[in-house]
Amino acid sequence: MKLKPSLDWLLVFVPVALVLRFWPGLSNPTALFICSALAIIPVAGWIGRATEACAFRVGEGLGGLLNATFGNAAELIIAGIALYKGHISVVKASITGSIIGNILLVLGLSILLGGAKHKEQRFNKTGARTTVISLSLAAIALIIPTVFHLSADASPAGWSPAVERQLSLGIAVVLFLTYICMLAFALKTHRHFFVGAEGALEEKGDHWSRGKAIAILVIATAVVAVLSEFLVGTIESVRTSFGVTEVFVGVIIVAIVGNAAEHSTAVVMAMKNKMDLSVGIAIGSSLQIALFVAPVLVFLSYFFGRPMDLEFSLPEIFAVVVSVHILFQISGDGETNWIEGVQLLSVYLILGILFFFLPEARSAYDGGH
Repeated sequence: MKLKPSLDWLLVFVPVALVLRFWPGLSNPTALFICSALAIIPVAGWIGRATEACAFRVGEGLGGLLNATFGNAAELIIAGIALYKGHISVVKASITGSIIGNILLVLGLSILLGGAKHKEQRFNKTGARTTVISLSLAAIALIIPTVFHLSADASPAGWSPAVERQLSLGIAVVLFLTYICMLAFALKTHRHFFVGAEGALEEKGDHWSRGKAIAILVIATAVVAVLSEFLVGTIESVRTSFGVTEVFVGVIIVAIVGNAAEHSTAVVMAMKNKMDLSVGIAIGSSLQIALFVAPVLVFLSYFFGRPMDLEFSLPEIFAVVVSVHILFQISGDGETNWIEGVQLLSVYLILGILFFFLPEARSAYDGGH
């Protein structure tokens, strides 16, 4: 019997992380960070599978809503715990990192590996274009607080953190309302634009009972929460050990860890020549981060007593704008080949190098530190 490679192999890091955290005398923050990050990947995958199984059992409308809501559960849990512990710059960086990671890394890998097996792959350009336009609008909304900050800073009256937080809260409300409209569009009025997702639900969800799916969803979510607490608790130590900034940890490491399970699904679907589904996962996940996760984190920050704004650094803004621009170019013709995957991955690596060498930002206000 031939063993097939699987993310589930990484589940071995769950007990390893627990031992490193609780066994006296084995304290090693760097090892705990790495093991927690690797352990979150397969558990996040189980959250996704359980969500899809639940969605399959409750019907298309409610099922689509469940998928949309819990599709980014791992990122939301990691960012929520980081927010609670005051790592505001990591949280904000994970938002931009997830957006550019889904567009450049996930879609890039999907197009490259899918294109290596199939000379040309096609997808529904109308559905993709609609999602990309929504994503560009979300990118504009995320740029506005930075534009406000730079403009107000140059004016005689100046700016205040309180006003910037109010501006961000208003934008978060608009983004969230836009997300609700997008759900109605994708699940109700124009479902034919997004065909293909149902096949994945059936493929993964038809063999689990509702009770089993709910039980796995609850257990996996709890495990991700515990591992996220380990991960976030060791960020400071890891930064010191490796000499990386909080922004790099958020943009690259946290974003990849939170999205890895979903990433693998997009790549596998592309290799099966189901490009509609692969593109839908990659672009849709970025859209969920911008329209759902970012506003929810702003709302949560008020609940935690650490109000967060949506002002991002200029390199982060640049990275998001460049990613959305390239996505516009690639999604326009409804077909892909492997060289486009190489181009997307090249941009991701260049941005990764930028964030690695970028020094820690110094600002008058750091959102609650």
